[in-house]
Amino acid sequence: MKTDIQIPEVTEVFMAIVKEYNEDFRCDDWNAYIINNKEVDLEMVLIVSKGYDEDQLTETSLLRHKIEKLPAKSFAKVELMQEAVLKLSNFFNVTFFEGNKMFDKKYLFEKGTIKEGALRMIPLLNKKGILMK
Repeated sequence: MKTDIQIPEVTEVFMAIVKEYNEDFRCDDWNAYIINNKEVDLEMVLIVSKGYDEDQLTETSLLRHKIEKLPAKSFAKVELMQEAVLKLSNFFNVTFFEGNKMFDKKYLFEKGTIKEGALRMIPLLNKKGILMK
């Protein structure tokens, strides 16, 4: 029965952690973004995120986000990443519909990878961050 279920491979959908200046609070914030680099809209995007450290048996609460429609060649801010969470491994599970097909992909930012030295320009966002493909 499980072999009958086929979930296609996700391409051109990315998660990024971006460091950007917050005008309201006059400080730098780290934010998670979802990027749709496809030529088609994504519908009913569900994102489940969690931070954890297996060595210290630490984990954050499970956060859930929903985006009704993510247009082609666009992005959306998912959540603010607090400083304490950056020291953990951060996991994002993304599920969405493209047409009548369901897609699912897991993105993992390993512990220690979210840092200033890893920032690179992310073209569609036009901001510096860490991109997970």
